[in-house]
Amino acid sequence: MEELSNLSNCKVMVVDDVGANIDVLLEALSDDYKVSVAMDGETALEDIVENMPDIILLDVMMPDIDGYEVCKRLKEDPQTRNIPVIFLTALSDEQNEAKGLSLGAVDYITKPFNPELVRSRVKNHLKLKLYQDHLEKLVDERTNELQLTQEVVIQSMGTLAEYRDSETGGHIKRTQSYIKLLCERLRYHPKFCDYLDYKTIDLICKSAPLHDIGKIGVHDSILLKPGKLTKEEFEAMKKHTIYGKEAIHESSKTLGKNSFLVIAEEIAYHHHEKWDGTGYPQQLKGEAIPIASRIMAIADVYDALISKRVYKEPYSHEFAKNILLQEKGKHFDPDIIDVFIELHEKFHKIALKFADFDEERKKLSENK
Repeated sequence: MEELSNLSNCKVMVVDDVGANIDVLLEALSDDYKVSVAMDGETALEDIVENMPDIILLDVMMPDIDGYEVCKRLKEDPQTRNIPVIFLTALSDEQNEAKGLSLGAVDYITKPFNPELVRSRVKNHLKLKLYQDHLEKLVDERTNELQLTQEVVIQSMGTLAEYRDSETGGHIKRTQSYIKLLCERLRYHPKFCDYLDYKTIDLICKSAPLHDIGKIGVHDSILLKPGKLTKEEFEAMKKHTIYGKEAIHESSKTLGKNSFLVIAEEIAYHHHEKWDGTGYPQQLKGEAIPIASRIMAIADVYDALISKRVYKEPYSHEFAKNILLQEKGKHFDPDIIDVFIELHEKFHKIALKFADFDEERKKLSENK
């Protein structure tokens, strides 16, 4: 906690257009802090960006831009909003004080200055600022640890599914990239913008590797069969959506409804639903299908088509694109398919970049 007790490295900015006032404040503060000076609001705003102070002593009555306007601008800027501002003023009525505090100032010091009072106020607010900065640092570190833990857990669970299936690490990289591409465009779409904020997009992308985690529960004779599945085998294969939901649900119960695993559970359970209601496991129809699952469905089917599997050879990008377009309004959400068509060339580039086999790269370049 030494960083909280050492104030000598703190930077104080004094903003005042009267030289005599500046001299008094320099005399009171320069022995203890690194003090900089600005004599008008515009200069202060420019200097603050170049050399960020830890606290600002700001005169109210200045020409051109007064202290209230300077404070307002500082509090509107994310880079400067947390710098404590103490107003310096000859105005002492409650109305003016209330105005300054409402703009985000932390304190008022009235003129003429009492040097001891100035030193005491500055010291107290700097201690509070350093303590708040320390707490924010701890929160940021903890948040980063939790995010890293999420990613490690998801990647580890996704890798388990890879070991059981013929799909590869490239499949996970590709589908995550497709999903990010779709989400970033869809967040400007009127039907999806309320749902697809930055946090939700991040969670969908992180959760994507778990979409087939339930395949761990499918027997090898079915999962790795090189030929077409029988009706009974396909029914058994379809249960991987249920196995995946149940596995993730047990974990998400512990973490709560706001857990990152809630979206992972939706994707694992519903990414084989179809827009027209003929999918599985619940035959959900249209907008009853979770948005994350609808996005995953397009990414997953496209990648399955352009990839080599034990039961099939890879198809070209053009062929896969046309198949998805034919399924618009049947298998897939028509609005998301429209966005896929807009972005299909970028899908093609992602597929080439993360292709697992040379024959996939070769096939991706064909025009049929």
